[in-house]
Amino acid sequence: MKYAFTLLAGSSMLAGCATTMNDRDDPAAMAQTALEAATQAIDTQNAANAMSANPVLAEWTGPYDGVPQWDAYTPDQLPQAFDAGMAEVKAEYETILSNPATPTFDNFVVPLEKAGEILGRVYPVYGVYTSNLSNPDVRAIQAEWSPKLSAFFSELNLDPRLVEKYKYLYDNRATMGLDAKQQRLIERAYDGLKRDGALLDAAKKPQLIALSTELAGLYSDFSNKVLADEETYIFLDSADDLAGLPASFVASLKKAAEEQGKSGWALKNTRSVMQPFMENSTRRDLREKVYKAYSNRGDNGDANDTNATIAQILKLRQQRAELLGFRTHADYRMADTMAKTPDRAMDLMMKVWPAAVARVKEEVADMQALADADAKAGKGAKITIAPWDYRFYAEKVRKQKYDLDAAAIKPYFQLDKMIAAMFDSANRLYGLSFTENTGTVPVFHPDVRTFEVRRDGKVIGLHYLDNYARSGKRSGAWATTYRSRDRLSGDDIVLGSNNNNFVQGGEGEPTLISIDDASTLFHEFGHAIDYYLTDAAYPSLAGTPRDFVEYPSQVNENWLMTPYVLQNYALHYQTGEPIPQALIDKIEKSSTFNQGFETVEYLSSALIDMKLHNRTTPVTDVDAFERDTLTELGMPKEIMMRHRLPQFNHLFSSDAYSAGYYSYLWSETMDADTWAAFEEAGGPWDTTISRRFRDLLLVTGNETDRAEAYRAFRGRDPDVKALLERRGFPTGK
Repeated sequence: MKYAFTLLAGSSMLAGCATTMNDRDDPAAMAQTALEAATQAIDTQNAANAMSANPVLAEWTGPYDGVPQWDAYTPDQLPQAFDAGMAEVKAEYETILSNPATPTFDNFVVPLEKAGEILGRVYPVYGVYTSNLSNPDVRAIQAEWSPKLSAFFSELNLDPRLVEKYKYLYDNRATMGLDAKQQRLIERAYDGLKRDGALLDAAKKPQLIALSTELAGLYSDFSNKVLADEETYIFLDSADDLAGLPASFVASLKKAAEEQGKSGWALKNTRSVMQPFMENSTRRDLREKVYKAYSNRGDNGDANDTNATIAQILKLRQQRAELLGFRTHADYRMADTMAKTPDRAMDLMMKVWPAAVARVKEEVADMQALADADAKAGKGAKITIAPWDYRFYAEKVRKQKYDLDAAAIKPYFQLDKMIAAMFDSANRLYGLSFTENTGTVPVFHPDVRTFEVRRDGKVIGLHYLDNYARSGKRSGAWATTYRSRDRLSGDDIVLGSNNNNFVQGGEGEPTLISIDDASTLFHEFGHAIDYYLTDAAYPSLAGTPRDFVEYPSQVNENWLMTPYVLQNYALHYQTGEPIPQALIDKIEKSSTFNQGFETVEYLSSALIDMKLHNRTTPVTDVDAFERDTLTELGMPKEIMMRHRLPQFNHLFSSDAYSAGYYSYLWSETMDADTWAAFEEAGGPWDTTISRRFRDLLLVTGNETDRAEAYRAFRGRDPDVKALLERRGFPTGK
């Protein structure tokens, strides 16, 4: 199915219907089928009527084979749009599944791949409202419709006729004259249906529907609670509170306060504000206050506390896994990944964890020595390094060890210049060109910019770029498509989107970003490159396993710090002078600095995720589990997990990264090994390697097994030594 089937076949949103192929000659069954068909015809007509009055349902018009008409949409149009879209899908499925002809690829698989045109337009609008433009009205719609949509697709995809027809094709695939891609599509679809419950007996399918429906509601509840906590502010009213903060950051805080109708300065409770404050503020009391507000999102015992929600999610996930025949939720979620099993993921993580913890101890010792020296010199009270000190003293150590001051770097990293750099890099590597055309197509917020994407002179995409943090926008950074390439349906122009949460510069000031922010920019753009290049023959073969999907984006981060990018785009925002070579040398010399912190911060979250889901008894006391597991792992007390469980959207706003947060490390192992291939070939712009990477790993989507595709590219499996060397950890040579 163009939208719902390809998305949901691997997401356990499946459920059942009563008629099977064996019922075809039963008069009662035939009468029931006729009645259902008549009812669906009425539903389809009602949907057609709705389309003429509801802008969300209307076909996209304008350039680029049609674009979303964002200026015509409002959230209250979504419920009717969902109804109409579901009516269309239901009618399409019934036509396909009731076809009495022997199933073939053309009369069964192809129509399923093309189905769901209306929802293919509705879901991108819904996604923007829930992720970029959320408000109480949107959250109410989300809370109501997430369970409804889950139940709908569950019932649709568990129809026994669906799996029976796929089984027929699966059993006869070798004798039907199919090519390799068609056979792979059938194999993956049939395996996915079985994995997600299509072969359950009639008594168990309603249980699966109920579990999936309740989980969908809980996911919505979790994400809305976290977002509510992230929309709180700490207000500063004294200039003394700004000690140590860069002027550009202070200007952005003042602007945030003005937007809230306040005087002074406002700190929003998000990572994009917390991180620069913790790195620069000399006010230890305020660092502690900001840290605790950020680390306790979802964990304050109030209406937005998520602990009970998480416990219920864990309980239902385990019930679902057992119902589907899996030992744990982790076994269920990893069945269709490159790693395959929790043990393989844990094995990789534990190869890295001890070295990372050991490095943190060295980093803390360096910071403590500086703090002690400050106290001895009368520059403050004697302290023991705490989590709210780590980023601050790390910057002081960086300056001492490498004569490198983060504040000296940031003026060279203008957001607009970094955007130009990532576009230029994509052009040199893959022949993609990006030309700004903001103002020529509708956008959903005034901050959104748009760019026409071409390759070999042909328009292949439109890129939407939403860079700034604001109220109602979820935290973090993400990439998505509003329309993917679909050869079957004739959709050739991809509508792609990158979304970040950078703190916008003050009035009249450019937006300056850190190296970490610039890496995030390049990372998300790596997803976009993947979208624009993917050219799979069928929609169901376009998506990749969770532990592969971050690989193209992580590879793309590497080009940020190449000499070409730095010399041409890292230009001082006031003088226009390129970043000095001496400063570049210092950055490169310090490339492994603070890798203990970076690795432990991330990897602790990944390990907690796997231990949380790779167990048969669901956790009930979430805070206690987190605390006890971190103790068991030997988590340094000076560091907080990148995502504590009460705010871990990756795990609890959907199934997407549950038992899958390890995938960043899995992908980075391939990334580091891939970058080594460029270095072995002579440099980052080697066209032979970039073409092989593009053609074997990006263009193909999931048309071939991803592990096999990597072996074809590299000549072997990825080697973790490249990752360890990159981080400056012992490789065991």
